[in-house]
Amino acid sequence: MLVRTFGSAVYGVNAVTITIEVNVSNQGVGYSLVGLPDNAVKESHHRIETAVRNMDYKLPRLRTVINMAPADIRKEGSSYDLPIALGILAASEQMNGEVLSKYIIMGELALDGTLKPIKGALPIAIQARKEGFEGFILPAENAREAAIVNNLNVIGANSLKEVVDFFDGKIKLEPLVIDTRKEFEQNQTHTDSDFADVRGQENIKRALEIAAAGGHNVILIGPPGAGKTMLAKRLPSILPPLTLQEALETTKIHSVAGKLGQQTSLLYMRPFRSPHHTISDVALVGGGNNPQPGEISLSHNGVLFLDELPEFKRTVLEVMRQPLEERRVTISRAKFSIEYPASFMLIAAMNPCPCGYYNHPEKECVCAPGAVQKYLSKISGPLLDRIDIHVEVTPVNFEQLSETRKAENSESIRDRVIKAREFQTERFKEREGIYSNAQMSSPMAREICQINAAGQNLLKTAMTRLQLSARAYDRILKVARTIADLAGSNEIKIEHLAEAIQYRSLDRETWGGS
Repeated sequence: MLVRTFGSAVYGVNAVTITIEVNVSNQGVGYSLVGLPDNAVKESHHRIETAVRNMDYKLPRLRTVINMAPADIRKEGSSYDLPIALGILAASEQMNGEVLSKYIIMGELALDGTLKPIKGALPIAIQARKEGFEGFILPAENAREAAIVNNLNVIGANSLKEVVDFFDGKIKLEPLVIDTRKEFEQNQTHTDSDFADVRGQENIKRALEIAAAGGHNVILIGPPGAGKTMLAKRLPSILPPLTLQEALETTKIHSVAGKLGQQTSLLYMRPFRSPHHTISDVALVGGGNNPQPGEISLSHNGVLFLDELPEFKRTVLEVMRQPLEERRVTISRAKFSIEYPASFMLIAAMNPCPCGYYNHPEKECVCAPGAVQKYLSKISGPLLDRIDIHVEVTPVNFEQLSETRKAENSESIRDRVIKAREFQTERFKEREGIYSNAQMSSPMAREICQINAAGQNLLKTAMTRLQLSARAYDRILKVARTIADLAGSNEIKIEHLAEAIQYRSLDRETWGGS
């Protein structure tokens, strides 16, 4: 008897439906699994056999052939255990298989027949709805994740026995229903970290406010203990809240990577990722034998924080250059190519020199001559070129640390950021794929960021006296445009330009004593 069940394979952040054909005939004996399965799928036979027996069913001792189509797509992972097991039971007439074809079915079987969670439930559910399937049967732990997709019956099950009894009509499994929009609005809470906890550092807070308002990348450079990490970790608290569409995009990526917690349905807060400096280039940008999203994709619509930037391997930093520009990562292999979104804000922090005390107001730098420039040169010019705001962080003195007066909180700063973003939404509504000032190309920046004659003279003088590099020009214009947005100004005024110029310290040819 021939029976068809349906599963799904995830490539990138999208899913492809897999047809699993099971044929059991009395013309011989043996078990064959074809359709380009990997080792985890091939090993499913042993898991299925034990699970079926422990659930008081039997594997047929007849000729069993299982085909997973399309046969030219590699099938990976243990999530096909459940649809294969159901196909075998239906083909050997141990259960009713009449409505199997109406459902996408995924789940890994434990040896006792219980179901273990899978990866990629959300993109699978989205594809199932798109292709008109009636429902999606999966492990109960993944049900909330998939149930945010409406117009699809998402049924969470705990065991193989439950699913068989459901198809036989012995029990009724109710679909899980979630009001996605209502739950999203109720859970959009602020983070525990707040800028009110930071004493002093008003100029750094101002720089991070500008960065949040325009989506600009930032590098913080200063001695140990100056507060670089503390400030960076509070940046998400002043970013605009996720829209529902952004939340769905971000959740899909975390679903594919298996990073969603149990019983989690949707990510409500912007992600903040802080990988260690020993990370490999593949772990950062994604890829591998079984391609997975990297840290830059897990930071999509959020913040990627690289602490101790010069300690990262040069190759790791260089692979970020293209994603920073294109806001996506393409992983190419001989037989396929997949794409992951990677629209993130980069926040980097570093010491100014190996000993950490160059430019410190109290402690003396003990580095050898030229060591500061050598240390900074670990970060390439093209990478620095993609960082709009450079900020020197100085230590906070005792008077500021001991202040009892509360600093401005994140909510107040966030309100100004949201207003500035509204200006940009209106400005770029006719330009597809551009949502913030930082995303402007060079020609677009010169078209939009018009400055008067006095501003041109100031910019010319600054570039000459401070020996700013040519690449600083467009960056200064973009940052000045964001400062003007924060001030509610349609024009870039001379004071906006003056403030933007001071955020290009690493472009000065004399920085570091060269």
